[in-house]
Amino acid sequence: MKNPVRFMSSCFPNPVPPGSLGSDGRIGYAKEARQEGEMSRKAPEIDLKSAETVTFRDFAFLTKSNELRTVDGKAVNLRSQSAEVLSVLAARPGEIVSKDALMQAVWPDTFVTDDSLTQCIADIRRAVGDDAHAIVETLPKRGYRLNADPFCADPNASAGAERAKTRFSRRGFILAAIVLVAAAIGTYYGAEIWRSAPVRSTDMPKIAVLPFEDFSVGADKGYLSDAVAEGIITELARSKTYAVIARNSSFRYRDQSVDARQIGVELGVDYLLEGSQQKIGDRLNVTAQLLNAQDGSHLWANTYNREIGDLFVVQQEIIRTLADRVGRRIQRPLPKSDAAQVSALHYHLMAIAEMRSSAFTAAGNQLVRQLSLKAIEADPNAQFGYIGLAWSYRHDATFGWHEQEHNRDEALKRAAEYADKAILLAPDDAEAHHVRARIHTETGEIEQALARFDQAIALNPSNSNILMGSTDPLLYIGRTDEAIDRIEQAKGIDPFHPDLLHWQMGWALWQKNDCRGALAAMRKMSRIPTGAHRMLAGIHACLGNDREAKEALAVFLQDSPGQSISQERSKWEKIWTAPGSLDRWIEHMRIAGLPE
Repeated sequence: MKNPVRFMSSCFPNPVPPGSLGSDGRIGYAKEARQEGEMSRKAPEIDLKSAETVTFRDFAFLTKSNELRTVDGKAVNLRSQSAEVLSVLAARPGEIVSKDALMQAVWPDTFVTDDSLTQCIADIRRAVGDDAHAIVETLPKRGYRLNADPFCADPNASAGAERAKTRFSRRGFILAAIVLVAAAIGTYYGAEIWRSAPVRSTDMPKIAVLPFEDFSVGADKGYLSDAVAEGIITELARSKTYAVIARNSSFRYRDQSVDARQIGVELGVDYLLEGSQQKIGDRLNVTAQLLNAQDGSHLWANTYNREIGDLFVVQQEIIRTLADRVGRRIQRPLPKSDAAQVSALHYHLMAIAEMRSSAFTAAGNQLVRQLSLKAIEADPNAQFGYIGLAWSYRHDATFGWHEQEHNRDEALKRAAEYADKAILLAPDDAEAHHVRARIHTETGEIEQALARFDQAIALNPSNSNILMGSTDPLLYIGRTDEAIDRIEQAKGIDPFHPDLLHWQMGWALWQKNDCRGALAAMRKMSRIPTGAHRMLAGIHACLGNDREAKEALAVFLQDSPGQSISQERSKWEKIWTAPGSLDRWIEHMRIAGLPE
């Protein structure tokens, strides 16, 4: 249903796309303080008194007139509201300006979506050639920062640009050269620096759930995998009252003896939840304890000895008690005991583990399908098996696997049917909406994909993979800067993020024609999976590395034989509508040796 509120198209002439992240699904910034029915923001409390000229790289921004110029005085075209955003940032060079502060300053009497600000930031970056986001820096969960020259203040606005220009030919030349070299290095390595200083949450408690130790023995060991801890992460994140670190990062401490305070510093969290699980036949023994991550003190501990079918009940009881201890209560009805559902979850977790493998191949995808069918056999009324089948057929369509059994359209049709079944059975399951969003993307239903991604993100804001997946449709339609911003947001909630984020960044930077940066991103992966070698081939072709391009494509074709240029064009021409991108991709595939 359409929102009756009129959304302003702030930096671009077209309306803000309805499928983008809005106030219900946005990640990582302070919530808007609005009473029900209020459609305006309070006037900003920002001191705009600053230098009349702010310089950065080869540009000067004149704060009195909101004009952006090159250092030799040439005017740079910038839309009016983008200039206002830059003006607010320029008033506080080197400081972090929150998202809400920017929106209050630029749109004090108009309700706009987050995309309005994102588009303005992208507009500024385009104007100054800030592909590496080194000038206008995104600070996940905190806001934006203008990294201006440290000596930018100048009381004479008319002479500021000229003096900025001459700095590069005097004693400041060496310093400027150092800055430029540092910026170049930052393009390839700087994205990882933030890991050493994680951002602490200021508006809600931040929690990391560590992997629960498995004390089961024999056939029972590993039966539940990480079901207890993962279920708690998902439910806590859904509450919208806690910032929950993604499993990829909190599970990094598996089998490590690390002081709670050290983990707190590395992840930037306030609380840690740790525990153990033990399956003994049809019985389940779970122990959980909550720690203060700042001083390592114990806040609460309890043991649960139940039937195996009570797994979901135990999860919910732990969450309720944890919430009470932290001070923000979560009230949800307790689920029913269901041993069959737990059995289905067991097979689903095995399938998920296979998909998370860095060596995921066509054979692995077939194993996912078999395990998912076992999950359905164990409990046809649980969503787990249908989610797995949806993923497996989506993988077939995306990577060209098992084409002897079904073509791409047939595989996507089956994937959609299974995803819809999962959503029908479990409308609050974020992963069911996630896989459906991916399928919408593959079929070219971009608006539906963005809307479905919003639902998935709202249901599990701690899942960095869902946030990363939402960048696919953005890249297909050319909203590349927004996609890069979301990738950075995913890193913010997942300090030790998976390699897939590097793959996605590689695609985004290739699309911006920053192929050196794209190659650097791909090389950050611990192991480049087979499916990523097609992207690697395109990047090498872009750089003129013809031999490396051919070698990379040969690896990809081992699992996807029979691929051709005509298939690539047919597959993507209705989906990949970003101007010029598909033609450029086809040309790079030709260079890599893909037959016509």
